[in-house]
Amino acid sequence: MNLLERLTFFIQNNGLFEANDKILLTVSGGRDSMLMTFLLTKAGYKVAIAHCNFQLRGTESDLDESLVRSFAEEHGIPFYVKHFETTQIALERGISIQMAARELRYNWFEQLRIAIGYDKIAIAHHLNDHIETVLLNLLRGTGLQGLQGIQLKRDKLIRPLLFLKAEEVLRYVQEYQIPYRDDQSNFSTKYARNKVRIDIIPQFKKMQPDFESIFEQNIIHFKESYTLLQQFINPIRQSLFRKEYDEWTVEKAELNLYIHDLPLLYELFSTFGFTKNVLADLQSCWDKESGRLFQSECYDLLLDRDFLIIREKEYKQQDETVITSETKSVSWRNACFTCDYSVDLSIVKDKQIAKIDADLLIFPLTLRSWKTGDFFYPLGMTGRKKLSDLFTNYKVNIFEKENVPILVNGNGDIIWVVNYQLDDRYKISSNTKKVFILVCK
Repeated sequence: MNLLERLTFFIQNNGLFEANDKILLTVSGGRDSMLMTFLLTKAGYKVAIAHCNFQLRGTESDLDESLVRSFAEEHGIPFYVKHFETTQIALERGISIQMAARELRYNWFEQLRIAIGYDKIAIAHHLNDHIETVLLNLLRGTGLQGLQGIQLKRDKLIRPLLFLKAEEVLRYVQEYQIPYRDDQSNFSTKYARNKVRIDIIPQFKKMQPDFESIFEQNIIHFKESYTLLQQFINPIRQSLFRKEYDEWTVEKAELNLYIHDLPLLYELFSTFGFTKNVLADLQSCWDKESGRLFQSECYDLLLDRDFLIIREKEYKQQDETVITSETKSVSWRNACFTCDYSVDLSIVKDKQIAKIDADLLIFPLTLRSWKTGDFFYPLGMTGRKKLSDLFTNYKVNIFEKENVPILVNGNGDIIWVVNYQLDDRYKISSNTKKVFILVCK
């Protein structure tokens, strides 16, 4: 079979998409994505190009964009480009540039796919990317799940070049005279993936010239073993894990049967990426303490009193919202507030409403999350109290207290722990003339 026949067979044999589907191609300008674009266009599929300019390499990034744009115009392919302030976004979210770029591009690809009415998103990973991923996962200790490598298809994502070796990609772009640009960072061995590709895999090929094909068969065996294991694990996992909104809960009483079996525990939690070391720590404090937080790359696990609570990690949110003397309404995370003034001095027994002596306020006020060391003077008490103690008394877990709004005066005093308690210093008194009313919805 020639290359186009191999491509068509691979697409059909793996059910990647139908002949009439519209495919959004993610094209960086490198040899892999340019070959994918050339082949799918030549095969007659309906395609469009999506290009990300992360603005990380100055003129080089702009030259990549120019190459892809010119190729699209020459071949009559719809072209879409998005410029990202990647470095700034990574700093704001407290994550690496690589992670920010990945998050940005996949989110935009899906948004664009929906907007233009396309069916699939094609990524130009090839067989060597597949193998490199497995070797890296071996080093990371991801277990049998990580040995499956790159998924051929997941949701709307497909990888139609996963049957091609890297050396074939290079040979074909030269044979068909397809223009492409090399990202010079791909040749630096300071990155783990590059080191595997440049230094390690060639050593394997010296020992076994047919290394890629043999390793591909091993990946198939790994997948089959993992599938077989999941047939045993999934019924247990489904009986234990309950999802509600954005979190999963597991009753400690139900997990007691499995908590001391570390290999089984590891497989039960494998979908969340927790390592065996982390789960061993969980075992060690199972009956000793609650409130402990355990982390994987993408998830937080809270050991609460009666439950385990698992939540996907959130990027750092805007943590402060300002309220001026003129503000009528404002929002903070999932809470919405209305602001008003009144001369009504009656007391309201509703924890969602704060009536505050307006003359004691120093604007602007601030809504934020709690901080270590925060304290206030609870209504009806003379002494001060730490917010951490208040949350403990109300049995507020670490996930919940991060989303409790704290109203702070311009002088730094905490006025109101929203929906819990007002500060005694700011209550309505016999000297109050005007009331500031804040209602949390």
